[in-house]
Amino acid sequence: MEITLLLKSIMGLVIVLALLIFLLFLPSNRKKEKTESKEATPIVVAQRPPNTDLEYLRSIIKKKKSTTKELQEALELVIKYHGIVHEKLGLRAHPDFDIYMDILFTICRHPNTNKDIVVKFDRELGRLNPDYKKEINEAITKGLNSRRV
Repeated sequence: MEITLLLKSIMGLVIVLALLIFLLFLPSNRKKEKTESKEATPIVVAQRPPNTDLEYLRSIIKKKKSTTKELQEALELVIKYHGIVHEKLGLRAHPDFDIYMDILFTICRHPNTNKDIVVKFDRELGRLNPDYKKEINEAITKGLNSRRV
């Protein structure tokens, strides 16, 4: 009786071992198929989203070595993500508008700027903030008057 029990136990262990070996090799074939299909598809490199922090964009605008293209991109991001200024406080401009005045003043004085950049930023900012048109025009006038000619 003990021999038949011993034989049944060995046969059961052999079956379990065969099943485990089968499962061991089964996933490895699937991994190869997945890697082969991945190799066939082109690899797409994801670009980092641009930094849209207002202080970072101001630093690009204030850098004297920024190119015209960098200025234009930074100003487009300012308009896109930070274009709307808080409403006026009665007759006074909101304190956050000082940042935009500084940007306007800096753009007008930047060595790599051109009229297209200044005019486009002026129009977009004025379109988004019609209450501040007077202040925007004053900031541009001060910036253009302060340029070295």
